[in-house]
Amino acid sequence: MPKLKFGIIVFPGSNCDHDAHYAAGTIMGQDARFIWHKDSSLGDVDVVIIPGGFSYGDYLRCGAIARFSPIMKDVVRFAGMGGTVLGICNGFQILTEAGLLPGTLLRNASLKFVCKDVFLKVENSDTRFTGACKAGGVLRIPIAHGDGNYFADAETRARLEENGHIVFRYCSPGGEITAEANPNGSQGNIAGIVNEAGNVLGMMPHPERACDPILGNTDGQRIFKSVMGSFVIQEVVHNLS
Repeated sequence: MPKLKFGIIVFPGSNCDHDAHYAAGTIMGQDARFIWHKDSSLGDVDVVIIPGGFSYGDYLRCGAIARFSPIMKDVVRFAGMGGTVLGICNGFQILTEAGLLPGTLLRNASLKFVCKDVFLKVENSDTRFTGACKAGGVLRIPIAHGDGNYFADAETRARLEENGHIVFRYCSPGGEITAEANPNGSQGNIAGIVNEAGNVLGMMPHPERACDPILGNTDGQRIFKSVMGSFVIQEVVHNLS
């Protein structure tokens, strides 16, 4: 199968775009390219990554200004056509602001920026982002955010729970969902969710920062391998049809 084309959106203030490019391109060996926020077209990409950072300096509200960047119109179109979209940290915030994911990200309950490794329980391994993960398995992934406190109304929360759209929860090293394991006050320890179609994932932790073996942790590769594997499955299904 040919290399996948990963398009990494770059906004003023993005600071994890190069990390995402390095993870997808150098570590995972795929075709990674930057896409400037003022561009109007994504081009012929297979996967879109909206990276972490501080788009537009987090002025007004995290992701609120980036949501109106010209490229986001095509991201919305791409997602609506079933394209694979991964929003990481600030990218998660942008996806909620753009209406591609429900809920919002509030200020951390501690009112402090938090930067450390956390543990994530894989709540749903049957998505294009978690196919290479074990259901109930635990990943160690870094976080670095001041506004990662996921919030949604009761009806939305119930729908996420019932439909298996909560993909990751903060947990203890042993996989227990506890208040102590929650770094930001997020409802239900939610760390990552998918949309109803399952093609858009938003997560606060940074898998791209846990890919290079030199860092002593490659758990983040599982997210990229899952995405790559989902295209292999699509290819097989297409050839059999």
